[in-house]
Amino acid sequence: MKEPAWRRLLDQIRDGLVIPVVGPQLLSIGDRGSRSLQAVVAEHLLRIYEQPLPAQGLPRFRELNEVVMMLGQAEVDGEPLVRNPQDLYGDVHDAIRRLADGGEPPTPPALEQLAQISDFRLYVTLTPDDLLARSLRRRRAVSEVVHSPELSASAVRDLPADWRDGSGEAHLLYLFGKSCPAPLFAISDEDVLEYAHSMVAGGGHVPARFFGELQQHNLLLIGCNFPDWLSRLFLRITNKSRLSASKRKREWLIEPVDPTAPLVTFLKAYSRDTEVLSEIAPADFVAELHRRWQERTRSEQPATTAGPARIEAPAAGTVFFVSYSRKTDRSRAEMLVRSLRDIGVDEREIWFDRQDIEPGDDFGQRILDGIDSCRYFLPLVSEAADRRDEGFFFREWRAANERNEAMNRSFVHPLIVDPDYAPERYKAEPVRAWRRLDFGHAPDGVPDGRTNSALVKLLREARKPETRT
Repeated sequence: MKEPAWRRLLDQIRDGLVIPVVGPQLLSIGDRGSRSLQAVVAEHLLRIYEQPLPAQGLPRFRELNEVVMMLGQAEVDGEPLVRNPQDLYGDVHDAIRRLADGGEPPTPPALEQLAQISDFRLYVTLTPDDLLARSLRRRRAVSEVVHSPELSASAVRDLPADWRDGSGEAHLLYLFGKSCPAPLFAISDEDVLEYAHSMVAGGGHVPARFFGELQQHNLLLIGCNFPDWLSRLFLRITNKSRLSASKRKREWLIEPVDPTAPLVTFLKAYSRDTEVLSEIAPADFVAELHRRWQERTRSEQPATTAGPARIEAPAAGTVFFVSYSRKTDRSRAEMLVRSLRDIGVDEREIWFDRQDIEPGDDFGQRILDGIDSCRYFLPLVSEAADRRDEGFFFREWRAANERNEAMNRSFVHPLIVDPDYAPERYKAEPVRAWRRLDFGHAPDGVPDGRTNSALVKLLREARKPETRT
């Protein structure tokens, strides 16, 4: 891609107009992605059923389908090797679970890089594993939507109608099902055909709202490895009108495709808004996109020293109340305060108590009064704090929750200060009340890019003349 094309793509990503569709070619490991994770799962199946690896090897990125066909046709003493084909789904699920939980091989860098691009709110994965979801959860909240023709009506979920209101939350669609012990995800070409039929036929198991967004957004089709027929069908399903009609959206197909292939000829003739990028490997494309997005994001962040980029402070008023466990998270809280000062928050606008306050201290009431008068409440959530039986910060959090119930705007903005982003991990009673909130991530008190942008936005909102008190 040339510079103007990269600039346009980044502009559209920043404006929330692009959805990445993540295919199996991104799930590669080894030297320059020499081995696919699908191959690891397929070889695990062969070991379970004591079958040799074919002398010619397995077709790359189609290893699982090949092995499923082999096992389905294999016999031992005239009897089917696999007596119940549904057992294969459980075996595949077990292999995927071992792979993900064991941490070997590691999560492919391309997934981590895509997860870091916080301007993406909607994602689609074509593989049944949860590696992309795990990468996303290390940075923000994730809502998962599973498409499966066999999913029970009670288990069907769709994109929430108010998904744009959940600041920063990612929504991930498993287009061909999600790994589980039951046959609710695709492991063979025949399964893929059924899922494709489901998309066309519709019905209660199809997440209609998510599919509607696919029809309205530009799509980055990254390493999808679709057969020719499925590429054409998927492009048509994700467009409201025929491909040759004039449309307001576009697609980028990023994978090594022969320029003379029938699919490329078809797209040139009937879908000119679909650009084929075959000269760059999918993982290399993601790495370059991530690099350029990071550079642009850093250049657009406010300066860290006094200057034109800093937001002018109002005369008075507490904007941020920083609440933390004083026995466990003092250094993290101090780092957060420095980060707030770096984005232009005046010292007078931060309520930050450095004393050890115990219940009953006279100063305790002053702190509770500060919660009643601040604009935003920033509780620092950590495993160390979550394990404590008692602490004045629990009173602060409950007081903030009480005030939050009477608010008609956002007030509580919890920040996870542990290295990993896992909001569901914390069990303290006040934290459970924040389940519907979007947790920020500030490892050791340093906000990540998404959280830093959110804090800047809150500061600007507080600086508006009509919000000052």
